[in-house]
Amino acid sequence: MAKYVPDIGSRRWVIISPGRQMRPNQARKPRATDTPVVPICPFCVGNEHMTPPEVYRIGAGEKDKPGWQVRVVPNKYPITDTHEVIIHSADDTKDIEDLPIEQVTRILTAYRDRYRAHDNDGQVLIFCNHGFAAGASLKHPHAQLVVVPRQINLDAVSREPVANVVEENNFFITYCPDFSQWPFEVWIAPKIADGKFSSVADSQLSDLAVVLQDALQRVREAQNKGYLHSVHEPGVFVYNFYIYHGENWFIRITPRFVHRAGFELGTGLNVNVVDPTEASKILQEMVI
Repeated sequence: MAKYVPDIGSRRWVIISPGRQMRPNQARKPRATDTPVVPICPFCVGNEHMTPPEVYRIGAGEKDKPGWQVRVVPNKYPITDTHEVIIHSADDTKDIEDLPIEQVTRILTAYRDRYRAHDNDGQVLIFCNHGFAAGASLKHPHAQLVVVPRQINLDAVSREPVANVVEENNFFITYCPDFSQWPFEVWIAPKIADGKFSSVADSQLSDLAVVLQDALQRVREAQNKGYLHSVHEPGVFVYNFYIYHGENWFIRITPRFVHRAGFELGTGLNVNVVDPTEASKILQEMVI
């Protein structure tokens, strides 16, 4: 069971979840004395028996057998009492920025469907850690879904006004809000600001797939062009994104180009070294 502890002087909470330290971590560097071991990926096709029984899949085949295109299983090392892993595809190297757009649409369909499945259970947060420095412990691309009790205050920013537009299509708009805490931070929001992520219609998911993939590709190309260099994994595209848990939902993409250090931790303030207006212009110019 997760343990929730409030701060006496504020509305912030911390989750105590000791079981998380037991999860496998491919980011750990072996010691020189260790015997080399080729890690077995529990998310790859053929290793379905290594995960808890699946709760959802897109694709053919029997439950917990090959044939899936997107697969969802309970997390063996949960943060909260409800914690799922959404395995993006059978490919253990390509993620949203490189997969066929049809597969990205399947991924977003799984996100939306699992959000709907838990919408009455509490506050649903879907997030993706891409790269070990972004918090991923396994290389195989995946996202996660957690449910947090409604009485717990989530210290998350609400949807920011549209400014510094990068791209838009029929249903969605991509922009770098003036309140950007990270260099080249990008938000994607529905043009009609209403409802939770669970309200996204099937007819809108393909449009969302396009702008999400485009945004990630544009930020990666900005990194490749040398506008910023990752201080975490040089030459590797490292980022997080999450889908806002409440009304007026949006997707927030935060590339991990910089460290958060003592000033940020001590003050709660963030220093952004790239003006969002300039970031949006650079991203508009990226050829993808």
